[in-house]
Amino acid sequence: MTDVRGLFDALRDDLTAADAPKEGLGRLAAPGRLLRRAPRIERVGVAWRLGAVLLTPEGDVLAVGDVLRAAEEVRRGYTAESARARAALRAAAVRGGFRPGEIVHIGWEPIDLAAVARGEASGPIQPSGGQPAIRWSAAAELAPLEPYLRERTRLLQEPPEGA
Repeated sequence: MTDVRGLFDALRDDLTAADAPKEGLGRLAAPGRLLRRAPRIERVGVAWRLGAVLLTPEGDVLAVGDVLRAAEEVRRGYTAESARARAALRAAAVRGGFRPGEIVHIGWEPIDLAAVARGEASGPIQPSGGQPAIRWSAAAELAPLEPYLRERTRLLQEPPEGA
């Protein structure tokens, strides 16, 4: 079985040395009952996005949840309630201290690397043929974890032109 913790530690060192861009981690804070404040997304950290997983500078590995771009609240008509809800989340991120345009991850879940090392599934990582693999989308086949993460790290360090 692959040394999963060692793999993520090596990737963290590479990303730190390359000063690769990080994205914000947020958590939805309920509105205050006494002050009647609007909901907000509070910043709880930063992470590098490696496809279906997030890696924090502290070494935590998280499964990606919802991803949004913080935006000022504006009044407009929406054809779908889901669009209105997404706009409310983008505005909640700004109220919580994220800059407009900043990418924010919410609803992420910790990945248990000890379970993965034992050959168990955690988040999008699961065993396949005795090695850890990742399902990077609901419709995708399992991909070997190490090559997937190496490719994602390279793309983060050297994004394609125009990205």
